[in-house]
Amino acid sequence: MNRQLLLAILVLCRISTAVAQQRPALQAWKDQKYSMFIHWGAIYSTLGGMWEGQKVTRGYSEQIRAHFGGIYSDNYAAVAKRFHPQFWNPDSIVLLAKAAGMKSIVITSKHHDGFCMFRSAYTSFNVVDATPYKRDVIKELAEACKRHGLRLGLYFSLIDWNYPQAWPISSSNSDPITPEHHAYNLRQITELLSNYGPISELWFDMGSLTAEQSNELATLVHRLQPDCMVSGRLGNDAGDFCVMGDNNYPDYKIASPWQTPASVYDETWGYRSWQEHGKMEDKAREKLNGLLKVVSRGGNYLLNIGPRGDGSVVDFERDVLLNIGSWLKINGEAVYGTQPNPFDHTFKWGEITSKPGILYLHLLQMPDSGMIRLNGLYGGIRKVTVLGEHKELRCRIKGTADGTELALPAKFALDGKVKVLKVELGREAEIRPGQALTAGTLTRWNATKHYSISGVDYESYYRSTVAYSWIFKSTGNAPMLLFTEQEKGKAIDVDVNGQKMVIRLDGLQKNSIRDGQHGIQWGPMYANGPMHSRVAMRNGDLRNVDVTKPWPNARGKAWTLMPAWKNGETYEVEADVNEAWYVMQEITSPNMTPYIIRITGGDGVQVFLNGEEQVVHNNPERGAVQQEYLLLMLAEGKNQLVVKFYNRFAARTVLGIDKDIPQELYYQILPVQLRTGDNINRCHIQLHQPVSPHRDMRLPGLMIRL
Repeated sequence: MNRQLLLAILVLCRISTAVAQQRPALQAWKDQKYSMFIHWGAIYSTLGGMWEGQKVTRGYSEQIRAHFGGIYSDNYAAVAKRFHPQFWNPDSIVLLAKAAGMKSIVITSKHHDGFCMFRSAYTSFNVVDATPYKRDVIKELAEACKRHGLRLGLYFSLIDWNYPQAWPISSSNSDPITPEHHAYNLRQITELLSNYGPISELWFDMGSLTAEQSNELATLVHRLQPDCMVSGRLGNDAGDFCVMGDNNYPDYKIASPWQTPASVYDETWGYRSWQEHGKMEDKAREKLNGLLKVVSRGGNYLLNIGPRGDGSVVDFERDVLLNIGSWLKINGEAVYGTQPNPFDHTFKWGEITSKPGILYLHLLQMPDSGMIRLNGLYGGIRKVTVLGEHKELRCRIKGTADGTELALPAKFALDGKVKVLKVELGREAEIRPGQALTAGTLTRWNATKHYSISGVDYESYYRSTVAYSWIFKSTGNAPMLLFTEQEKGKAIDVDVNGQKMVIRLDGLQKNSIRDGQHGIQWGPMYANGPMHSRVAMRNGDLRNVDVTKPWPNARGKAWTLMPAWKNGETYEVEADVNEAWYVMQEITSPNMTPYIIRITGGDGVQVFLNGEEQVVHNNPERGAVQQEYLLLMLAEGKNQLVVKFYNRFAARTVLGIDKDIPQELYYQILPVQLRTGDNINRCHIQLHQPVSPHRDMRLPGLMIRL
């Protein structure tokens, strides 16, 4: 095998490809773009973040039952008798959502405190039986949504601090679900999907379910209402769409359907009577920017309000929504029914959405010198208008070697607004990648990675890789698939220029890659742990680790030399839930060369080489030992290998790094005819028939030699 071709895997290139077609119900969900979230509970909304005259400053206000010490269950339940929502009007709520430009409403049918805002036959701890209101909130809101043409979704907490057979309240909301509690959840989900008409989504939250529990709930939802979408927070990759962290705006494109839940305030979701508001216009601009960032990356935006216990909407929150709604009345065509940014890069001045033949440029700030550079756009612009101004914008348009430049008129100004330029493209216009690969090998390093969110539960979610794609030029050589023991035996879907096929990586032929590995020296192992996983990764730097200093910061633990630890051995170490061990080893190589290692771990593994992440994944088979074969590209000189071994469920975890394994790559012909010369080739690879669209495909060593 030509060693130079293997070394070419360091070439980097980021591009974008189209997301696969979704089934109609899921596509309808994606088309909503913008929805209202409502956190409203008879008890926590009545309390408004206060208990016996004291402000509860810890945690979200809707979780006051857990975060304020000394609230007995009977005292908490008694607050329900004070629930008199004289200002609650479901028609007004739906009309507010419509005026805000929202297409659906998702309301808390039951939050963590276990209080049901619907009449349940399985508990008297509900709005009809336990309050003077005596009315089914979900029923009346469902009827109002039907009257006014909005879809209704329901939030449902998988943990329940009131249910006797549930796991006791702990410092984590990701608690196991007992068999009795699971059966109770199944019965209440059946009520919600049987008594209130069509439900657009079931927004599950928290808990740490078994795979069987997650799948049973998802199956129940789809059996009762096939068009109801299930949120990824059900866990175990059983959801129809993945959910970002609270108020999280990804700076990358996501392959699967996804959603960002956002609150008007980062500090709380439920009503907080002492919440500081700031300037309404600033908050509206902040949330509008969030909406545009989400939509331009292909997601849905779920923006929350927290009504008071009396049912009234906080004026500040109402005005924020109406401000955004006013903007959408003018610019809505640039949001609804659009596709994500079609370029392989983002823009400093704002965001882009698209429709066939049209680009919408959302100007969040003025571009430098009034010049918009659309690198990759070739073929011409036919017309530019500003949405809402109903006249053509006289721009100077110039084609360049890199694409197209659009110079705004000298008098053009934003005047503190977000303006949208509607750019109508010429018939021959096309958007090309900034740079196509020209030779060598297609690898995970120079691929566009397509992401989702995977995990067993809230504490183990991570950004998973579900596909690779490349754009490249070919000299006409027959392409060759290369892979390691990690990929052997797996089946992959391959799409090259529209030629689609399923290929099983059979591993019938192999070659050694020992050439170039002579003289490599492995240093001793150092360990640091156990420590809380999130604290470490938030504060620690894995570039140029100094083992003589504490890590992840000055208050951290010192690295410990482990002279008895050897490569090829597996060790069992103590670790609490959500803790991790970090193992560091220096590798000195006389030249740049590939090297295959094998990692043995438990609930999760993350590998870094010289500070750069190589692979990350959890273990869907919770509590089991897993192994990972990983092809590294060692740099000339000193290299630092750091492996994070994450523990989620057990009291102990296993770890091991094996360097003495066969240094071999398997190969087989990829049976496609590539375009040659200046013609562009496009290749997309993903796992064939994956367990879930969110599950990491775990193909880090898969390559295509051109």
